[in-house]
Amino acid sequence: MPGVLAAFVALFAVALLGYVVGALGVLRLEDERVLSRLAFFVATPALLFHTVATADLGSIFSPILITNVAGVAVGQLAYVLVARLLWKRDRRETTVGVIATTYVNAGILGIAVSVYALGDGALIVPVVLFQLLVLAPIIFLLLEPPSTDRSLRRALLLPVRNPLTVASLLGLLTAVTGLHVPDVLMRPVELVGAAAVPVILIAYGVSLSGPGTREMAREGGRDVVLAVFLKTVVVPAVAYLVARHALGLEGTMLLAATLFAALPTAQNVYVYALHFGAATNLARGAIFVSTLVSIPLMALLTALLG
Repeated sequence: MPGVLAAFVALFAVALLGYVVGALGVLRLEDERVLSRLAFFVATPALLFHTVATADLGSIFSPILITNVAGVAVGQLAYVLVARLLWKRDRRETTVGVIATTYVNAGILGIAVSVYALGDGALIVPVVLFQLLVLAPIIFLLLEPPSTDRSLRRALLLPVRNPLTVASLLGLLTAVTGLHVPDVLMRPVELVGAAAVPVILIAYGVSLSGPGTREMAREGGRDVVLAVFLKTVVVPAVAYLVARHALGLEGTMLLAATLFAALPTAQNVYVYALHFGAATNLARGAIFVSTLVSIPLMALLTALLG
């Protein structure tokens, strides 16, 4: 798949551009937040809706979800066995470590990889929906036990407050029902969605250019090392083995299953940790280190599997 590898070179080049303009001060860290919000609330929902609404349903309801769940299960179990049973971390610290190990940046970097490197944005949709509809409410409940009905309601309503979930579900409804969206409405959505990947990658590069990045890499100590090792080695390996030997996937589907498992820890993990006051150093360190190694790692996987 030389085309896929070439696409990864392009992705890396755009991310490198973001790093350069960040290091030169053309864009600042506060600009990275603006770019990220633009991608999260505007461009990426538009891209997801257009992609899912016009996708082959076979791409959406694909076995990639099975490989993702398998990697998540093994990664979480391994982290709990070490951190909870061996290191005696408390429940909330363990929860943050667990999600740092398995809650991937599917809604931002994953979409860029799916659209540009794999050529089918619908491939990432099962992972996005699984994280937003299943993992996110569970995380919420574990970090803040539902002592009141209000807490439970907040957990259950959390997914529908996320623009990526709403856009994906609306696109899925459109695809399943065969509803035709007039071109006069769909073309602006497509135009805005086209901005998502470059904006995402430039913001990604800018985020790595700020001061204090080395200190972030050390935050969380051995908990970060464990989370990043599981995230970048064990979880992708499990996804690959399940995809290749249990499901018999080949070609693009095998590559997609492995790459999605190798995505870095999502920034949502730090948001959750900060909101609930639990293991924020672990969250920051895991996000930074896994993000730093993600594109070289996925480029290597693409070269090996392609």
